[in-house]
Amino acid sequence: MIYPKDFVNKFLEGDSLEIMKQVPDGAIDLVVTSPPYNLHNTTSGGSWPQPKDKTKVSMANAYDNYNDNLPHLEYVKWQREVLAECMRLIPEDGGIFYNHKWRVQDGLLQSRQDIVEGFPVRQIIIWKRSGGFNYSVKFFLPMYEVIYLIAKPEFKLNREAVGRGDVWQISQEYNTPHPAPFPVQLADTIISSTKAQLILDPFINTFFPLVKFI
Repeated sequence: MIYPKDFVNKFLEGDSLEIMKQVPDGAIDLVVTSPPYNLHNTTSGGSWPQPKDKTKVSMANAYDNYNDNLPHLEYVKWQREVLAECMRLIPEDGGIFYNHKWRVQDGLLQSRQDIVEGFPVRQIIIWKRSGGFNYSVKFFLPMYEVIYLIAKPEFKLNREAVGRGDVWQISQEYNTPHPAPFPVQLADTIISSTKAQLILDPFINTFFPLVKFI
């Protein structure tokens, strides 16, 4: 059995699902996460044109140790299993902030409804970035991602956070090894909106207290 208090500010390397299964029910105050987007599973065959600036890394090659290319239904099954485990780990006043990106596949919008269907989605927050990537002439440049607030019945925001609104304009971070990192400011905005003290991100396998983002 893994007790999160024994791993504050430490990374746990391994399979997220297997590690979470060792954590007791209701042990985590809040989950804040952004999974791999399965970008190599694409109707363009995974061959993204390289930007003119060759120093930039293409989104399709964002990970050097994971191919990010599962069959769509297998990817959905995996993500739903992760969310189900996260739901077990949070108490009745806990919540999950699940960041993802809608995509165009085979000429049609691919939302993430098949992943979150059946979970208690309370709200969708729009994260408006300052630009993005688009190599297609078939649709406008996507400039936002979505954050699903999946909440247990007693989940509440801090009183001072409720007027913040559900559209957050936060620039992505630059000059990092990953072409689209989850901004610290975005995580800080989420966590500071709650009273959570122990937070889990299953995709960096880290337990950390709120002070980590201050």
